[in-house]
Amino acid sequence: MTVKRVAVLLAAGVLFLTGCGGDRSAERGEGQSAAAGKRLSIATGNTTGVYYVLGGGLADQIGKNLPGYQATAEATGASVENIQRVVRGDSDIAFTLADSAADAVAGKGAFTAPQPIRALARLYDNYTQVVATAGSGVRSVADLKGKRVSTGSPNSGTEVIALRLLKAAGLDPDKDVTRQSLGLPESVQAVKDGDLDALVWSGGLPTPGLTDLLTSLKDEVAFVPLDGVLPAMRAEHGPVYAAGTIAKDVYQTPADVSTISVPNLLVVNEKMDPALAGSLTKLLFDRKADLEKVHPAAKDVTRDNARKTEPVPLHDGARKYYG
Repeated sequence: MTVKRVAVLLAAGVLFLTGCGGDRSAERGEGQSAAAGKRLSIATGNTTGVYYVLGGGLADQIGKNLPGYQATAEATGASVENIQRVVRGDSDIAFTLADSAADAVAGKGAFTAPQPIRALARLYDNYTQVVATAGSGVRSVADLKGKRVSTGSPNSGTEVIALRLLKAAGLDPDKDVTRQSLGLPESVQAVKDGDLDALVWSGGLPTPGLTDLLTSLKDEVAFVPLDGVLPAMRAEHGPVYAAGTIAKDVYQTPADVSTISVPNLLVVNEKMDPALAGSLTKLLFDRKADLEKVHPAAKDVTRDNARKTEPVPLHDGARKYYG
């Protein structure tokens, strides 16, 4: 084989691998972050969750309104994974639950050391949504004992809350339930197929995947109220967990459902350029009406609450924007 032919074949192989996503350095520039290449990656969550929907809307607004930048919403396992991605530099912006972010800055829970993250804004609240089949007899979290339960994707905020819920009800997540670590699309399908008795999900209202489940199965599934475990959750983990309500008109249920709410944050690496961080924060509010069209959860994003990200520090660029 001639030298020229070998060179051509090698070049073709490199192009093939790059096209399949085998080498992201070509996109970003070797040794550079996405921001340096003016390409931003947004870590979101499951494809049928609110993070993914709003992340896509945010990516679209960045491309249209932040000169020189394009953005992509990446489907992920959500909160814990998203923080890890931002810290590694695999993503530039991430949606995360405030309890997971609090663990990250404290270096506890899923994190062995404090993580270098900063917040751009507090967003809307997530609602913990536990759905069980009518035939399972589950009317409380304690009733999940002996049942087949999806606790969410590995390294997700849902998983963190699901395990804490079970412990708050006096259950051992590894012994008292048959636990499956499934993403929301897989969890919904497993309930439909009769392979799960219940699923736990933490997300905005309404969550498209749960709308699909409740519309499809109607009276065959129902929400499990969570007010009974809230005191134990707050005693163990603090006021990041608050009483919440899923109004009956959200999913067309017979009555309101008591639940637990947790704020969502938009976070970045502490090393993000302050000017970019400020521009992204400003964009959230300048284009808020457009984000509300993507998902109604964006209506709950307010400038008054946005700076309340404790214990996660605001990024200097975001703090300058808020004034």
